[in-house]
Parts: sequence; C-alpha cells; structure tokens
Amino acid sequence: MRTVLVSGGGIAGPALACWLNRHGFAVTVVERGTGLRPGGQAVDVRGVALDVIERMGLLPEARAARTTMRGMSVLDADGKEIHRSTEATYSSGRLDSDDIEVLREDLVRMIHERTREDVEYLFGDTVTALDEDEKGVRVDFARAESRTFDLVVGADGLHSTVRRLAFGPEERFSHHLGSYLSVFGTDNFLALEDWQVWLRDGDIGYGIMPVRGNTELRVAFGFESGPLARDADALRGIVTERLASLRWEGARLAEAALHAPDFYCDAMAQIRMDHWSRGRVALLGDAGYCPSPLSGQGTSLALVGAHVLAGCLAQSPGDHAAAFTRYEERMRPFVALNQSLATENPGGPAAEESVELAKNALSLDG
Repeated sequence: MRTVLVSGGGIAGPALACWLNRHGFAVTVVERGTGLRPGGQAVDVRGVALDVIERMGLLPEARAARTTMRGMSVLDADGKEIHRSTEATYSSGRLDSDDIEVLREDLVRMIHERTREDVEYLFGDTVTALDEDEKGVRVDFARAESRTFDLVVGADGLHSTVRRLAFGPEERFSHHLGSYLSVFGTDNFLALEDWQVWLRDGDIGYGIMPVRGNTELRVAFGFESGPLARDADALRGIVTERLASLRWEGARLAEAALHAPDFYCDAMAQIRMDHWSRGRVALLGDAGYCPSPLSGQGTSLALVGAHVLAGCLAQSPGDHAAAFTRYEERMRPFVALNQSLATENPGGPAAEESVELAKNALSLDG
C-alpha cells in the first residue's frame, strides 16, 4: 500500500486524505496545532467545489451548518447606515444562491470526522526535514520519530513548511497585495440577529457577522499596509491600535481583539509558482497557489485541488511524476482565473464571469 504524508490539518489536507484513503492509500496527516483549530472566518463553497463536497458525502451536513444571514448594512465612519441589502451580503454573495457559506471551523470538523477512523493524525507536530531518494522521502518531525513515505504533500498554508523545505524560501513565491486581514471572535455585544454590518474609514474597515445562533460575533478587520514582520503580539497590537482609532464601536472592538483567544492576523498575499511538485513532494491549496481571501475562492481551490490530485495519483499507480504533471495541467487554468479575482478586478462585474470560466476550465471527471 502506498503511503502519503500530508502536512496541514485544515481543509485542504484532510480533504486530500479523504480522497486518497478511498483510492487505497495509507495516509498520515501532521498538524502543528494540538487539535482542530477553532475560530476563523466564514468560508464559501462554490461551483465545482459543491460537487466535491457532495461526493464526499458532506453536502447535507454543510447545508445544515450554513450561515443564515437575512442581509447586511453598510455604515459610514460614524455608524450611520448608508446602504442596506436583503438580497446579498459581501461575505457570501446572493442569499438565494446555491453556494454555501459556512464557518471554517465547522467545515474543518466535518472533514476530520469523516476521515479520523481511517487516517492517522499527528497533532502538535511538524515536519523539520525532507530527504528524498529513489525509494521514498525520509521525513524528520519535531516530536515524532523519523519515517519514510512514498509521497509527501504540503497542504500547510500560506507559510508552508513543506514548500520551504522542498522549494526554497517563501519570499521567492509570496506576493504581497498591500493589506492585512485580522479575524477574531467576541460576544454579540451589538445584538445582531442574522444581520451583517460593514464599515470603512479611510484605509481600514471591517465586517461583523453574528454566528452560533447569534450568541457570538466574528469580526473581519482589514487594513492597508506594506509587509510587516510575522510577530503575533506585534500584529495584535497594530490591529488593536487601529481599531481603537475608529469612531463607531472602535473601543469595544479593540478590547475584543486584545483578549480574543482565536485572534488571527496575516497578510493578504498570493503564492505564485512555476511548478507545484519536485520529485516525490507536491503542494496543495494555499501552500502552492494561495489566491488570498480577496478572491473568495481559497476554500473552493483547496477542495477541488484535493479531489484532482488524489484522482491523478490513483490513475497513475506507481508514476507520481505523471500524476503530478496531470494535476498541474488540470488545475492551473482554474487557479489562474481565481487568483485574478483578487488582482485584476476584485469584486467587480468580471468576477462572476471568471468563476464560470473556471468551472468550464476544470472537469472533475476528465
């Protein structure tokens, strides 16, 4: 039985593990976190990614867990409503769409529950070295004993360790898009009921949505900035300071960001690479082709990429080079079109057309 190590326990990695397991591979997933990571924004499952979720047997559960927004308000800097909609929200698009908006942590949990009986999970660990020969890849871990796998897949996000070890420093591939995104949870101190609010003041702004039966809020705060050091405490300080400068609810949001246990902040950036495989190592999702949250397509790219990569490996038994080549041939048009949503016309009228073109560019069964 062929063995595969997947680095990353978010969405892309476990989704790949699900498909590889069905194709008869023995899969191990290593995740730096000590367990499933809570928090995070709502994510969108769109287009062909819905087909992938259905084939995984998760569509009914995902639909049951979807957000239930009635609409949104857009506010000026003083909190005065300047626009409202009961037809669409900025986070999910049209409310009558078949697309699914679901909390990231819920989707992660669903996929983990679907795979945990058949896939080995190593939590609280990470890859530290890769040494490939003609028989496989010897992998060193921070905690576990070294092991050899037939293949290694990096599905470990924007700051992928596997990518760094196999392809080189992150700065070769990361392209900063001029802003940062912070996401954190807090109590529903605004008493929102299935209703989002959005505010922008100069080069900063946020969206707030109620979750968990309107008992909690998820705050997505963005600010323009050049590249900053990856220092969690410093980033929290910057977010807190900039939130506090806002006139409407800035003080309470800053206090929430300061104490949020699920605080997250990272650059809006894309990963662009000439190839996503080297020898027996391949990249999946954000690790290989992060489109940035500005595209709204990161989750869909991860789900579709996992399905395609597993299928290509199953169709080329014993020939990983051919499988990886086919994977790139099928995914690159889809990736290019979706990355363009964040760079060429973000949120504009061309976005929907580009998504349709991306659907046509990829055939799940081709």
